[in-house]
Amino acid sequence: MIFYACIEDKTMLLQVEDLHVSFLTPSGEQPALSGVSFGIGKMESVAIVGESGSGKSVTALSLTKLLDSPPALYKRGKILYEGVDLLKLAPKQLRKYRGGEIAYVFQEPSTSLNPVYSIGFQLMEAIELHQPQVKDKKSLGMDVLKKVGIGDCQRVWSCYPHELSGGMQQRVMIAMALLCKPKLLVADEPTTALDVTIQAQILELFAKIQKELGMSVLLITHNFGIVKGFADRVVVMFRGRVVEEGPTEKVIYSPLHPYTRALIDCVPKLGEKGKRLKAIDYSTIESSLKL
Repeated sequence: MIFYACIEDKTMLLQVEDLHVSFLTPSGEQPALSGVSFGIGKMESVAIVGESGSGKSVTALSLTKLLDSPPALYKRGKILYEGVDLLKLAPKQLRKYRGGEIAYVFQEPSTSLNPVYSIGFQLMEAIELHQPQVKDKKSLGMDVLKKVGIGDCQRVWSCYPHELSGGMQQRVMIAMALLCKPKLLVADEPTTALDVTIQAQILELFAKIQKELGMSVLLITHNFGIVKGFADRVVVMFRGRVVEEGPTEKVIYSPLHPYTRALIDCVPKLGEKGKRLKAIDYSTIESSLKL
């Protein structure tokens, strides 16, 4: 049973309806997503929260069919972006949406950036692919680097990924995602590989850029601690299913599903030294899914 907490009507930019995704494995076909449904409104921030293996990243990558098929199998469902079902589009048709209309920032910037090319080369490549009509491509790239808070743009332009810190690499990834002024930015665990101070800076940067560009943001995270100050709505996933969805404040302070309550209870609280952290009782959660 899915628990919804007073979802407000909005003009939807993206709607995922009854999405089922499986993977072919040596032991047979294994389901990864089972009937996932949610929406993202224009200029809205939505966070998908859940543990590792809950289906968060599979959902994010499925939006533009970034999962290789096979082994991934898009069994059924719809992914409607401004009324267009992305699941029905051919790879050439999807190119317009991948990195253009819908941009991604991934968890590990060090593995997302190509180690053998300079930052400037990789930015120029992205501009050439999505905005070939732009004449002064370097100026556009430098402007975007400044927008994400990189001061010494000329030096960074000539650097290779390994010459930058993790936080700086992630700023470059965000800059690359913003080159085409996407309507939807998908941030898949963008702060997990960074220390706490840099995490806060990156989240502040997302919020600032969202207001400036008027875009929507889908944040993928396992950490309820960073959701409260960022997302308008929360989608909670467990074992490939959406178990609860609603406005952030209501989900955090009045959770309806036992899994949501368990995730929130697992967040360490200040002033509770010496207390054992609560563990998730999966037997209770499994029984709720059978209702």
